[in-house]
Amino acid sequence: MIKIVISKDFSEIPGPRLISEGEYSGEAFREKLLIPKYKEAIQNGEQLIIDLDGGYGFPTSFLEESFGGLARRFDPAEVKKTLSFISNDEPTLVDEILSYIDHANDER
Repeated sequence: MIKIVISKDFSEIPGPRLISEGEYSGEAFREKLLIPKYKEAIQNGEQLIIDLDGGYGFPTSFLEESFGGLARRFDPAEVKKTLSFISNDEPTLVDEILSYIDHANDER
């Protein structure tokens, strides 16, 4: 099992969508942490656990860019199969993220 605790491994206060828009962006999270750990999980046939607890909220643009962006790079079905989420603080975030993965390749 591979795990990312966003509040500890990235930031307690996730930022905007893109790197050009500010610190701790969804794009930076995806490129620097999520994709490398996702590839490691795929290579090892493991689950990648994403722990969303412990932070101060998630902008929708951060979540869409992170997880929708991952599903635009890789097969959305494989992304959903590989990722597992912990979200005790805000349980509705999991459904929101799964929706971004499902609709990642829709026109924005």
